[in-house]
Amino acid sequence: MIETSRPPRLPAPRGPLSEAVRTVLVSGPPGAAGLPDPVPVRTQDPWGEDLQLALYVCYELHYRGFGGVDPGWEWDPELLRLRRALERHFLAAVRAEAGGPPPLDDLIERLLTEPRTGTGPSHFLLADGRRWQACEYLVHRSLYHLKEADPQLWAAPRLGGAAQAAFLAVEYDEYGAGHPDRAHSRLFAEMMADFGLDPTYGHYVDAAAAPALAVVNLMSLFGLHRALRGALVGQFAAVEITSSPGSARLARAFERLGAGPAGIRFYQEHVEADAVHEQLVRHGVIAPLLAAEPGLAGDVAFGVAASSLAEERLADHLTGAWAAGRSSLRGGPLAGTGWSARAG
Repeated sequence: MIETSRPPRLPAPRGPLSEAVRTVLVSGPPGAAGLPDPVPVRTQDPWGEDLQLALYVCYELHYRGFGGVDPGWEWDPELLRLRRALERHFLAAVRAEAGGPPPLDDLIERLLTEPRTGTGPSHFLLADGRRWQACEYLVHRSLYHLKEADPQLWAAPRLGGAAQAAFLAVEYDEYGAGHPDRAHSRLFAEMMADFGLDPTYGHYVDAAAAPALAVVNLMSLFGLHRALRGALVGQFAAVEITSSPGSARLARAFERLGAGPAGIRFYQEHVEADAVHEQLVRHGVIAPLLAAEPGLAGDVAFGVAASSLAEERLADHLTGAWAAGRSSLRGGPLAGTGWSARAG
């Protein structure tokens, strides 16, 4: 049986911010030690390894925490003040880079239109990907998919009426519709195992690069703030609308690379499920939400644009490294995955 639920270990720090967070979390219960002062948040790259890891560790306290870390740190005021500074710096950078998003209808129309020629990881892996590249893709994606739908679930009590009902219908499917063996996080863990990877929750955080952390951090940021509930719905919509075609490519790519049934089941499931979810999110969640709260339209549009921006940054990191024959992981390629320096 695949075990994915036990708390992970704290990752190694990547700079002064993540070092400060790690130091205080291993100091004992809250109040045993204070955060170093000053912690230089504004001087750090908002998309960089150090800030993204520090933010990821702070957010993980609201999910499964870390082995040996006192659960009381989740709501420690001093740590929350630092997290808020990290969030503001990151969110300001996302807003600046995303710019003023176009009208929501235009954004959704773009998401619904598949470009004739694609350049993202699913296209790369399908065209001429190698097994080690598929493994690296799964490592980066494991940060989210081993807790798939958890960040979005924060939106449930912040919606109401028809929007809430449709939203929870989609989430119910994400968690296996009452069948634990069909939960998407479980299917992803089984896919990792089929590729010879460790499916333990949080196992590969140290190997994952900042763009992968940023994708997950954006979901947690939107989910943990009621004021950003519209942005979370936009992020959710962007994922559900674009998932089906990419999942079909990845299923074909992984089958070509020798994956067994467990190695393609996750993406096969998403081809069909997300085609239905796309309709539910657009017409069942967004439409009634904006009918009740039209002022959230700009926030939903921002969530779509911000999600697309974070995903594009991760895609560029992955395909850029692979095209150059380099590993996309921190610390280099994983042993036992058939890594080759030949460009893909």
